Amino acid sequence: MSARPTVSREEFDALFEAVRTWGRWDRADRGAWNRVTGDHVRRAVGLVRSGVVVPMALPWNTRSGPDNRKPALHHMTDLGDVEGPEPTTHKDFIAADYHGKGVTHLDALSHIAYAGLLYDGRPARENVDAAGARFGSVAALGPLVTRGVLLDLPAVLGVPWLEPGHAVRAGDVRAAEEALGVTIGEGDAVLLRSGHVRRRAELGAWDPATASAGFHVDAVPLLAERGVALLGGDGDSDVRPSPVAGVHSPVHALAVAAMGVPLLDNLDLEALAGATAEAGRYEFLLVVAPLNVPGGTGSPVNPVAVL
Repeated sequence: MSARPTVSREEFDALFEAVRTWGRWDRADRGAWNRVTGDHVRRAVGLVRSGVVVPMALPWNTRSGPDNRKPALHHMTDLGDVEGPEPTTHKDFIAADYHGKGVTHLDALSHIAYAGLLYDGRPARENVDAAGARFGSVAALGPLVTRGVLLDLPAVLGVPWLEPGHAVRAGDVRAAEEALGVTIGEGDAVLLRSGHVRRRAELGAWDPATASAGFHVDAVPLLAERGVALLGGDGDSDVRPSPVAGVHSPVHALAVAAMGVPLLDNLDLEALAGATAEAGRYEFLLVVAPLNVPGGTGSPVNPVAVL
């Protein structure tokens, strides 16, 4: 297991101040996504060579388990047995409490507050209520299109997966860049593969809220320095147990509340790992289209990589 040094609350708060970008952009509700211009999108589209399309969403999970405490819903509402003219129809209903471990989703800037404040220093109680978010909603982000970079740590280390609790530190990010021949740049979406999905398939489910591979907080200043616009992984980006006393999801706090960086949680990166290894390159066009939910703190998504 990679070393996971503990971080005091005082040290964490100093780190939060060091990486925060409050007041930087006029469109504060878009946060770091302001970095992605038309030029970024055009360059990302230029990465498409083979036209291979790789979806990254987990299957809609309606079964309860240690990593799915609030299963998604799916049931039929019409089986074609309603009298009427042709054609008959079949209809269904889906719903999800998606901010968990069982549904692939995007975290908008209204999802995370630290010390009572959302991104840009907006008081959470004044901006999020039972009707939804008035600041930082997923509707403010819209479709996300940029260059994606896969950090495939198991491939770099020659292991099938990282064990739960394995902390990915700043040095590991730099080593992965060198080994994979890719450099994280401004406006990029960085996706961390820990091998979570493969481990679950081979060994069974566990509770990732208590034990998961992910970024240590000391990797965040490097990502901030590079100017990332989106962060995600096959976990939820945080290593657990948390290295920060009293903060369960410190990378969430730093990325969303300090840096204004939306998060992609619970991706399936196994097919992308295979496709990037076959192509011999770990950069690609990334497309994420969240649902247009005014006031929503996020959305279920099916991100797509195009190589």
